[in-house]
Amino acid sequence: MEQTVWPTGWLEWFGVLGPGLGPVGIAFFTWDHGVKRGNIQLLGTLAYSAPLISAILLIVAGYAEATGAVIGASVLIVLSSLIAGKARRPLVTNPETVC
Repeated sequence: MEQTVWPTGWLEWFGVLGPGLGPVGIAFFTWDHGVKRGNIQLLGTLAYSAPLISAILLIVAGYAEATGAVIGASVLIVLSSLIAGKARRPLVTNPETVC
């Protein structure tokens, strides 16, 4: 077992609590809201775009190269999004009869 180490200063506490109260917390809250009240099929399809956007930003910022593997993976992400977006769930007219 490792010894617990607590943050010692305000900057370290901000580093621990800041992401949870800020971008990470907002992301979890909005995801939960989208799952409970939104179009779950669209949300799942759009989730494929996160790694694509990350790759594009890294390439534009100069931290990565647009290699064949990255371009191929990007094409596969877009194709899988299109396929998932075209899939239709069966229309349930009477939800009480569904097992």
